[in-house]
Amino acid sequence: MDVSPVSFTSGLAGASPMQPAPQTGAAGFGDVVSDMLNDVNQQHVQADASVEQLITGETENVDDVVMSVVQADLAFRMVLEIRNRLISSYQEIMRMQV
Repeated sequence: MDVSPVSFTSGLAGASPMQPAPQTGAAGFGDVVSDMLNDVNQQHVQADASVEQLITGETENVDDVVMSVVQADLAFRMVLEIRNRLISSYQEIMRMQV
């Protein structure tokens, strides 16, 4: 029985250096924050438009106007809370001793 030595470099001769994996549509943190801020801004624009329609008499449904304003306010408060948590986390990391 003939046993040949195993060479670890023989299989790597044609290999190229590692390249980062291509992104498969996963959104980065900046994209997520940007989308969230755009969404909140759109809700505020819609709330402003519904209030303007109520003032000008184009709509008489006060319930829908109040609901859109409350939703926009809630979305804005959520963004503020996320911002506060991010700042708090950053400050906590900066206080860590290396």
